[in-house]
Amino acid sequence: MRSELLDRKMDKAFKHLDIDGNGHVEREDLIALATRIMANFGEAPTSTKGVTMLDAFETFWQELIAATDTDRDGRIDPEEWRAGMVGAFVTERGGFERGLRPAVNAVLQLADTDGDGVMGVEEFVVLQRAFGTPEAEARDAFRMLDADGNGHLDVDELANAARQFYTSADDNAVGNWFFGPVAVPA
Repeated sequence: MRSELLDRKMDKAFKHLDIDGNGHVEREDLIALATRIMANFGEAPTSTKGVTMLDAFETFWQELIAATDTDRDGRIDPEEWRAGMVGAFVTERGGFERGLRPAVNAVLQLADTDGDGVMGVEEFVVLQRAFGTPEAEARDAFRMLDADGNGHLDVDELANAARQFYTSADDNAVGNWFFGPVAVPA
């Protein structure tokens, strides 16, 4: 169930994960992203949250490589990523919950620095910085995701937004804003 919108979102997500910019996502890229997220929040990889996040990213990598690496070279190119992400996390029933939700939960729990179960705009901006989202786009995304305007997002709201970002072909899904605006082709 690929669509132009899903492909654009997958392309944006691919750029987030290709940390070294070599045109492929590799296990080392996911570890580098996890390390960047932890560093942004001052969290040690050996802390409980750090270990949980690294374990969740490893689970995500195992699911991801199994679902996307069609040529079995141990890395994922953009086309493998687009097709595999849709197949594994959109088309396959329960794929998001099994493969991606643990990583999303671990990141969001780490980003909730004060442990109050919600993320304010500043926490969200710090999180988005790790993914390379410009601050202005992160702030716009927060406003879009904060549908009730209460100034914070709870973990479930964020997880649902992430699910929509990675799985929804609906142009109007709020989760499309999870990493800021999705570019519309010219």
